[in-house]
Amino acid sequence: MILEYFGRLLLILPLIGGMAWGSLWLWKKLQIGLPMTAQSARAVRVVDAVSLGGNGRLLVVEFGQDTLLLGASRSGISILASTDQGTHDA
Repeated sequence: MILEYFGRLLLILPLIGGMAWGSLWLWKKLQIGLPMTAQSARAVRVVDAVSLGGNGRLLVVEFGQDTLLLGASRSGISILASTDQGTHDA
């Protein structure tokens, strides 16, 4: 009787573990809000990010022809510098 119990346990545990791993993998793949295409097809691209402690970050963001330096903190996001390459006439 106890051998039958351990036999079933050896069959069920990998099955449950596989189902848990599969559901986590599927959840990661199907998360809403994450792009399913390559990032180069997006209009906004984060080039670099630097943490300034627990409360702030510096971000270099490309948007179209422009490059922006953004400061992000808990109180909001500010544009610190920008290059407006798309507005210059050749």
